[in-house]
Amino acid sequence: MRSRPGLLGFRISATDGVGVDWPEMAATWTLAGELRLFDAGWTSDHLSDASREHGGANYESLTLLAALAARVPGMWVGVAVASNTFRHPAVVAKSATVLDHVTGGRFILGLGAGWHEGEHEQFGIPLPPLRERFDRFESAVGVLSALFSEAARRPPGVTVDDPFYPLRAATNEPPPVRPEGPAIWLGGQKRRGIALAARHAEGWVMPGNRPGDVAYFAQKRDEIRRALDAAGRDPDDFTFAGQLNAGGSLHERREARETALRFLQAGAAHLIIGVPGRLGTDGLRRMAAEVARPVRDAAA
Repeated sequence: MRSRPGLLGFRISATDGVGVDWPEMAATWTLAGELRLFDAGWTSDHLSDASREHGGANYESLTLLAALAARVPGMWVGVAVASNTFRHPAVVAKSATVLDHVTGGRFILGLGAGWHEGEHEQFGIPLPPLRERFDRFESAVGVLSALFSEAARRPPGVTVDDPFYPLRAATNEPPPVRPEGPAIWLGGQKRRGIALAARHAEGWVMPGNRPGDVAYFAQKRDEIRRALDAAGRDPDDFTFAGQLNAGGSLHERREARETALRFLQAGAAHLIIGVPGRLGTDGLRRMAAEVARPVRDAAA
């Protein structure tokens, strides 16, 4: 079975209308490493505040992870999920390989097709129509898989005749330290996305705009398991990750705990628990004590 993170992940949200400054973000991740309760730390991938139509504060996700990884030694880090529209997949492969080295093989590249119109418009980044966007997403996953393959570790490299991202005797040197290359988790939800995950991915991350929707998670998990069976893959060697938010009040954290337990019953192997960045280290500490610790104890 491939290496993968344990049950609990955390995410500090910089998209709550307030944003998070660097000292607070760094301190919160440092605390997460010291608590020794979480298995993974996550970022989302937006260039502005995704809760707004236009503008707002946010950090670029891959650079942020590279800066924060040393604050959570021994933990996995991941992005849920990177927008394929923001970067050429060859550049993503090289960035992912750096993070693979930095973390000793514990980086998860979550990838999606891209969706937020406002941030694409303000930065002049094309957001193609949905069909072309998914065509490009599908091509990017194939290119990433090729660059993470054994053949790309040395010359003559890999050649991919792709209409969007062709490769010509491309090598990924230095190669990843993880034998399979960085883990790819996808966020597709419809027929083509599910088929793509069954072919290429090691995991599936439920969309961040449906946090806590256990029924939706269970439906997609069943669909993906059927696709994995049809592709001749073992569904038990595939990670299904749920997302939920733990807010600032005791009531919200109690609800988050119950939601997390329902995710476990629905077959989630990993949970990404979001904490509003404005709550800082105190918010993470409370979430750890009132949500993460009881959930880990219940799963033991």
